[in-house]
Amino acid sequence: MEETVRLPVRESRSFLQRAVRFLAEEARVDQFLDIGAGLLLVNSTHQVAQRKVPHARIVYVDNDTTIDAGFPATPERGPIRYLHGDLREPRALLSDPLLKETIDLGRPVALILVGVLDLLPDHAQSVSVVRELLAALPSGSYLVATSFTLDHRPAEPAGRPGTHPRTRAQFAEYFTGLGLIGPGIVAVSEWLPEVPAHQRPPADTVALYGAVGRKP
Repeated sequence: MEETVRLPVRESRSFLQRAVRFLAEEARVDQFLDIGAGLLLVNSTHQVAQRKVPHARIVYVDNDTTIDAGFPATPERGPIRYLHGDLREPRALLSDPLLKETIDLGRPVALILVGVLDLLPDHAQSVSVVRELLAALPSGSYLVATSFTLDHRPAEPAGRPGTHPRTRAQFAEYFTGLGLIGPGIVAVSEWLPEVPAHQRPPADTVALYGAVGRKP
């Protein structure tokens, strides 16, 4: 049971790291807005991005007041900021002075919504939030997102505590109008994987969709 819980978390973090590395190295994105970041662990967004783009600017957002990013700007690194905010209030996030002074919304931004969209019980609300956030970002911006799903094991009576699973069709709504990168919408373990197929866990054990899309 413990491994059942830890596996999706591990695969989700691995997906996030690969996506950020791709965006920083291949797409040359140097601004990241990571909403629902939670505690910053080893190889968090800023660490992965700044290995490839040292001046990358990152704003972490979470609604947990006990979280402190603890990564002040230094002369040799781009600014890293922590903003207390709520995904359900995109207008307030986008107008926050700290975000505006850290991220230039006139240039491409990578919007990261990993492990947070399926915490919203109302799917229509979650789609509306994503669209409002993307509408504020310029052409060339990216969306990185995940969602828990029961598509691969529909007989399961309930999702993980506090999560609200989405179908593939529902998850695809977040990427309406975006150009999908790589394999498109897949289990997070299958998005630009770095290990052979026989070493990757089956989609039904991961139970997480992941994708990266580019705003045209």
